[in-house]
Amino acid sequence: MENNENNKKIRVLTGDRPTGKLHLGHFVGSIQNRLKLQDTAEKAFYMVADVQALTDNAENPEKVRNNVLEVALDNLACGVDPSKTTFFIQSQIPEIAELTIFFLNLVTLARLKRNPTVKSEMQQKGFGEDVPAGFLIYPVSQAADILFAKANLIPVGEDQKPMIEQTNEIVDSFNRIYGETFSHVSHLVGEIPRLVGTDGNAKMSKSLNNCINLSDSDEMINKKVMDMYTDPNHIHVEDPGKVEGNVVFTYLDIFDSNKEEVADLKKQYEKGGLGDVVIKKRLAKILCDFISPIREKREQLAKDPQAVMKILEEGTQKARIEAQKTISEVRKAMKIDFFD
Repeated sequence: MENNENNKKIRVLTGDRPTGKLHLGHFVGSIQNRLKLQDTAEKAFYMVADVQALTDNAENPEKVRNNVLEVALDNLACGVDPSKTTFFIQSQIPEIAELTIFFLNLVTLARLKRNPTVKSEMQQKGFGEDVPAGFLIYPVSQAADILFAKANLIPVGEDQKPMIEQTNEIVDSFNRIYGETFSHVSHLVGEIPRLVGTDGNAKMSKSLNNCINLSDSDEMINKKVMDMYTDPNHIHVEDPGKVEGNVVFTYLDIFDSNKEEVADLKKQYEKGGLGDVVIKKRLAKILCDFISPIREKREQLAKDPQAVMKILEEGTQKARIEAQKTISEVRKAMKIDFFD
């Protein structure tokens, strides 16, 4: 990595799988850091990870294709700036696939199966031993996503840290066998490593349908907040309630800027005399105020989808130049630069 230890410069890469619109979990887990880092990094890349999305959506390519524009819109609406961050589509950089093939020789099947992120996602999707090979090896593909651009700082959610560890193992193996080519990669977890789902599930997730999208209407936000998990034993207003594990208070801690009032509300709730509807209305108002400007900017951008696709096309051309430089270096190191 280009970090303070070796005086190299920071290159940031991050991305989203185009399987649906992005939600608050994406914002606090990664997008917040994208916004900060695009102003300070030497180079910043944003990848629409359509190849990765196809690992478990191979039979539904339309879903992936249709959501490429959606995730790009969400990022642009949040303020990820194409003049500072290179937007690109993963499938349009063939060098990533080539790097993946080379890296696969450096990783064992047993190691892939031990990756905690892959293990938990396999369990969540019910794959068992029938896991698609592409899904199982996507930590290797992810290493190629990062290393083709010589990226060294990756804003990720807490659950993606094992992917970065595996990338660094690949870096070590490649450099040991073929000579110093890649640098170690660091991860940067958001201030909120993992945003709990509206249902109290440990993670907000598109597939679990427990998320508040960055494009949700005020009406939808209100509905989702009113359905939020609180304390199931807090039946009457006068009953003492539990704050711990109460999703509404978890969100108030994150999104409500008035920390003193939130602390007072917690005391009142624990003592009894504060109803769930009161705190839910407060949270709904805060989230509507937070999401509204993002949604409105998104709606404006969505009126000209060709302009958004142009951003993706031009960024992909820039990313391809980086990829060609890296693959040339890799082929030379691997002694397969026959006609270069």
